Amino acid sequence: MQADVLALFEAARVSHANAVERRLRALLDDRARDGEVARPERLMQAMRHGVLNGGKRLRPFLLMESAALFGIEGEAPLRVAAALECVHCYSLIHDDLPAMDDDDLRRGQPTVHKAFDEATAILAGDSLLTYAFDIVASEETELPATARVALVAALARAAGLGGMAGGQALDLQAERERPDEAGILMLQAMKTGALIRYACEAGAIVGGASVDERTRLAEFGSAVGLAFQLADDLLDMTSDAATLGKATGKDAAAGKATLPGLHGVDWTRRQLDGLVAQAQDLLAPFGDTASMLRAAAQFIARRDH
Repeated sequence: MQADVLALFEAARVSHANAVERRLRALLDDRARDGEVARPERLMQAMRHGVLNGGKRLRPFLLMESAALFGIEGEAPLRVAAALECVHCYSLIHDDLPAMDDDDLRRGQPTVHKAFDEATAILAGDSLLTYAFDIVASEETELPATARVALVAALARAAGLGGMAGGQALDLQAERERPDEAGILMLQAMKTGALIRYACEAGAIVGGASVDERTRLAEFGSAVGLAFQLADDLLDMTSDAATLGKATGKDAAAGKATLPGLHGVDWTRRQLDGLVAQAQDLLAPFGDTASMLRAAAQFIARRDH
């Protein structure tokens, strides 16, 4: 990535991340909303611990930049992006539990079940997931009702049994029954790829895109979702916990099959280059307005932490 493009991308990513962080802080305050009885203090502390702990906020970035392709910026895409980050962080809280991947460290901090306890971590994840749908469906998200319904339906499918949660089930199964390459691709498209695909498709929904434009952005999301997982698996093989802020080498230790593990580092890097090229082709009809999404694809594929 050229230095000037990288600088512009990083500035945009940080700007979006800061905006999402501020919106999440406001959404996760202690004040009960209409229809809520109360917000328990310890539960809210655990939710904030799992969400307000840094992170690249790539999914919100992709959503907001996808919406910007259609001239839509401001509070509506920001709220949908915050809701998506709630779902993502719920998945991390549950993924870190002893019954799942059993991690003690996330983004350089103790995981929620370590900072609090397992039951509180489960409830914090449950609360973030359900709150995400509240945020999107609310009239405070100033979009047409049809758009909010479409966003809720697509998020439910991306996060649920046929998407991320189903992918987590396949990941657990993979510890007992080693999948073939097709099985690995399916697992990754569900566990990691589904929410990244949603981020890009949701931006199109927010923007009132045509069917063709929505499909194109969803396919772009699928390409960068696979790139994200390949890069993540490659880093698990080649990096260290101090750099990543989480444990490394866990896939190999658990006997999990990954594409980098099957094919090696050089093959993986060639695949990543191919996925970046595919992503660029999908964005071609959007011209220069998609420059930040193009840069995001390169960043995702070539990140080092």
